[in-house]
Amino acid sequence: MRAARLPALVAVLVMTATACAVAPARADAMMDVPQWTGVEIGIADQKPNMFVDPRFTELGIRHARLAVGWDVLTDRRSAEELDTWLAHAQQLGVEPLISFMHSRGANRRALPSPLRMRREFRRLRKLYPWVTTYATWNEANHCGEPLCHRPKTAAAYYRALRRECPSCTILAPEVLDMPNMTKWVRQFSRWLGFTPRLWGLHNYVEANRFRTSRLRQLVRATYGAEIWLTEVGGLVRRDNNSRTKIPEGSSHAGRVTRFIFDDVVQRNPEIARVYIYHWNSSSRRDTWDSALIAPGGRERTALRVLSRVLRFGPRPLDSSPTPSAR
Repeated sequence: MRAARLPALVAVLVMTATACAVAPARADAMMDVPQWTGVEIGIADQKPNMFVDPRFTELGIRHARLAVGWDVLTDRRSAEELDTWLAHAQQLGVEPLISFMHSRGANRRALPSPLRMRREFRRLRKLYPWVTTYATWNEANHCGEPLCHRPKTAAAYYRALRRECPSCTILAPEVLDMPNMTKWVRQFSRWLGFTPRLWGLHNYVEANRFRTSRLRQLVRATYGAEIWLTEVGGLVRRDNNSRTKIPEGSSHAGRVTRFIFDDVVQRNPEIARVYIYHWNSSSRRDTWDSALIAPGGRERTALRVLSRVLRFGPRPLDSSPTPSAR
């Protein structure tokens, strides 16, 4: 992996021809960006080109999230993608949150033993000791993931990660705001023997419907815990064959982003960090688009909302134009 770093970086920097020339200036600029000092804000995106977009550095974002297969280091392409993404984050002083998920290999339903999970985590820690924030599993209660009906296994993974790195920040499995969420969380905690103090939530469905009932359910099920919204954003368009109906559109996504920061975050002090998903849409053929930047590079309303929040904070609750439907 160490040897793979140089070619991986060269490949990305060739695609973004000006990256080397502007990198020092961008890193310095991030230090001078005025920031609201409330809830911490990050971006969740799989693409490293986010880090060489001047608009990203102008925002002064200090946190970013990446989801990787539990066996990411066993696949050369996946390992190089991880290496490139982390190299860019480290260059800008951005703290990564790494979330594990299904294998990107031939069998995405395959699960490691807790011992194998710990060994793979140990390999990752050896390569990137500066990365200290992890989520046990991405959307563990979603049945597209192999842990959907296996909270006991998820609990064993959480223990394994905690034991391997006691000094790391380890989130309990991130959950999606689905009907099975509360039951899954309680089963996980029962198998674990206690309720972790740090959880990740992906509340796309309710945020886009301007609701917070599932968020409040998670707060009650994890009483006293800190919650990070590790993926959330206003939906612009999707084509992923989901039967769940969610409003769409660029203007809608801007209203959702206002709702997240001007309403949800302020009414729920349990929320300590928010990761907006995602930075930019690659093409109009993407099956999911909740990006801040449209294909072709045009900035959307949601990006302007985020920029305002980062600099000045949320609007007072009584002036927020978007009502909260709880």
